[in-house]
Amino acid sequence: MRTLALALALLAPLALAPAPLHAQTQASLPDVEEKSIPELSAMLASGKVSSEQLVNAYIDRIGRIDEDSSIQLNSVIALMPDALTEARTLDAERKAGRLRGPLHGIPILIKDNIEAQGRIPTTAGSTALLANITDRDAPLVARLRAAGAIILGKTNLSQWANIRSNDSVSGWSSVGGLVKNPYALDRNACGSSSGSGAAAAASLAAATIGTETDGSIICPSSINGLVGFKPTLGLVSRTHVIPISHSQDTAGPMARSVTDAALLLTALAGSDPADPATAEADRRKTDYAAGLSPDYLKGVRIGVLMDRCGGNARVQAAFAQALEKLKAAGAELVEIADSRTGLDGLGEAEFKVLMVELKADLNAYLATTPPQVTARTLKQVIAFNTANAETELAWFDQSLFDLAESQKGLDDPEYQEALAKSKRLAGAEGIDKLLKTHNVRFLVGPSTAPAWVSDLVNGDHSIGPSQSQLPAVAGYPHITVPMGLVAGLPVGLSIIGSQWQDHEVIKAGYAFEQASKARFAPTYAASADAKADPIGK
Repeated sequence: MRTLALALALLAPLALAPAPLHAQTQASLPDVEEKSIPELSAMLASGKVSSEQLVNAYIDRIGRIDEDSSIQLNSVIALMPDALTEARTLDAERKAGRLRGPLHGIPILIKDNIEAQGRIPTTAGSTALLANITDRDAPLVARLRAAGAIILGKTNLSQWANIRSNDSVSGWSSVGGLVKNPYALDRNACGSSSGSGAAAAASLAAATIGTETDGSIICPSSINGLVGFKPTLGLVSRTHVIPISHSQDTAGPMARSVTDAALLLTALAGSDPADPATAEADRRKTDYAAGLSPDYLKGVRIGVLMDRCGGNARVQAAFAQALEKLKAAGAELVEIADSRTGLDGLGEAEFKVLMVELKADLNAYLATTPPQVTARTLKQVIAFNTANAETELAWFDQSLFDLAESQKGLDDPEYQEALAKSKRLAGAEGIDKLLKTHNVRFLVGPSTAPAWVSDLVNGDHSIGPSQSQLPAVAGYPHITVPMGLVAGLPVGLSIIGSQWQDHEVIKAGYAFEQASKARFAPTYAASADAKADPIGK
């Protein structure tokens, strides 16, 4: 894999990937393309396939699609060396009648800012962390393993989760290169969970795990034709996940269906003594795949964010069709034209919080890394990047890192004021006020614009819209569900609820999904195609 040369050169002779498959084995591998978790579970239960065969099938698919010279998505950074061993163990448990649940023996990919036990580094896409082999599971990974999931490998991401520069290129990292969008290979996969988005869309695993600070699950899910779910802050542990902001960071599922995302969230959710924000998680824990019904939205009032639809006529047309599907599912729609009123200063307050917490939280994390990691503070990371500018700063600067390093700290009154202001504006005076004023249960809008053409020289140039800021800053649940294609490029519908309404938001997403059936598999086209636009047909 692309990372192997770097990692092997710097770290020692580690076997980061299982051995290549023989041609005869490849011919007998099961078909995993577009297979849901329930479908894979049924295949395993029937005895027609084993988890070992599933792992081999995904490894083969990664080799053919993620690394093939004609496609080369660059979405997978490394494979876990023990994935096949874990699969054999879970096959033996199944044979003995010991099943851990619906994820038993199901291969999952996780973003490479999440630690996992094994001899591979957790890099956040930076060569500064190629020695960051902690050999420990993040609690969210331990929960996945306990539920029977197989950690297949790590996905590429926007380096440092897209917080290094305002001129960044989403999906690019010095470790993994630039992630391509499987719907149009010249298009961006969005960040920072770009690899998780592209890999899930391309069926390189049953599903993936991403992380979000503001939009990094929702945007890549929408742009890659996926269901992405950002949980309430504190439902999922952040321990041993390379951080940006403890006030906004969360991990969440990225999958090809709401059911798959719900099954993953059920495993992920839970408290963590090392993460005080999760204190409520066990009390709120539930089976998020239970009670999913196409009839859930009957009689439910939904607020439509008409002033957050952006200027793309095709996105607006797709959104209009999505609203018709919501009405067909029984929802009562309430137009909201003034959702931004009273929210002046939210962006500035959020930015202040992110800069202060980036320095404090990253310094705290880096202090726990192995002694082989020489960049142990943000200041030392900045120095590393400067010394290795040809690799790390090849396409954009580190101006946000520089700004974060200049911040005073968590006891700074300006930071504390900004934190209180951002939470108030996004939560009590934002989402909660909109829900109460308009007497609606959820808010909906287009998740984001279609994927833009990747441009390493000029950086990102998405024109919006985006629904991520309010739920990201407030720490409230947010789901995106495919609502169709625009010129062959996916666009998603965002559904936002109040704090701890995660299950309700998932139920709403499922009902819309069943009414719309708007997901289309990727075609790996060279570029966008207006004739592939089904809107209005």
